[in-house]
Amino acid sequence: MTRFFNSAASQFMNDVVLRPFTHIRDTKTLAARALVTAACIFSGSLPLLAQAQANAGLTKAPGTLSVAIYTDFAPFSDHDKGIDVDVGAALAAKLGLKLALLPFPAGDDVNDDLRNMVWKGHYMGYGPADVLLHVPVEPALKAANSNVTIFAPYYHEAVRLVRDTRKIPAYANLDSLSGKKIGVDKASVGAILLIGAEDGKFRDDVKIFSSGIEALEKLKAGEVDGVVANRSEIAAIIGHDSNFAVEEISFPRLSSRGWLIGMAVKKDNVALTQALQEASDQLIASGEMKKIFAQHGVDLVLP
Repeated sequence: MTRFFNSAASQFMNDVVLRPFTHIRDTKTLAARALVTAACIFSGSLPLLAQAQANAGLTKAPGTLSVAIYTDFAPFSDHDKGIDVDVGAALAAKLGLKLALLPFPAGDDVNDDLRNMVWKGHYMGYGPADVLLHVPVEPALKAANSNVTIFAPYYHEAVRLVRDTRKIPAYANLDSLSGKKIGVDKASVGAILLIGAEDGKFRDDVKIFSSGIEALEKLKAGEVDGVVANRSEIAAIIGHDSNFAVEEISFPRLSSRGWLIGMAVKKDNVALTQALQEASDQLIASGEMKKIFAQHGVDLVLP
């Protein structure tokens, strides 16, 4: 489950039960870099422009783009592999930079992650990175984090139900799940909502697993009848197996429309934000982003 919805789940529990260029003292160096940048602009050489900007302090370590990714978050990141790892590498390549991955364990909510990995750094001594991937592009999150810029959505995530058609032949509404074993990720808002739906009607049927991926593996093994998980998780594990069907599932407090996933950069680094936005746009327009997702069994769903 995405970090935004871990945070949303916590809030639900509470509510319901619950840089531009670095300062350069050497004016000759600054002038030389300005000339290179200007030459790149007028020649239309974007890779050279990106490299010139990088050398002038676009990133914290000139020549390197440090990308923060969540650990244990398949299919986006899992042991330094996954969609976000490849997206980070592609962004770095577009900017003419070397990739430096910074995997980290998620905090209590996404606000912690933005503080630790984007604008301040963790008290344990790691971070911040140049950019954090897999950030919900949500108005409420933007409003609550004035020290960061959240932008460049590259995937449209959503909660879905996947059912074994041999055990749940059809799905019309939540009542179709009555008496069926439904797997969920223990840390997901979907789990909370399903357990609490219709005054706890489905509580005894919900099977809790450590992740959506584990629940989906149990579905394939025949140990549960259906799973409520992220669309991306379902695609990566179930694929296009004809024995399973994916359905929209909605709850009064969770829209079936889903949410956008993008990236975050420290607020004052306007140059890096602009460069990453352009790089992301190019990856999408060229079809490279689609290929990255396909390599992990996930169809690219854009805003």
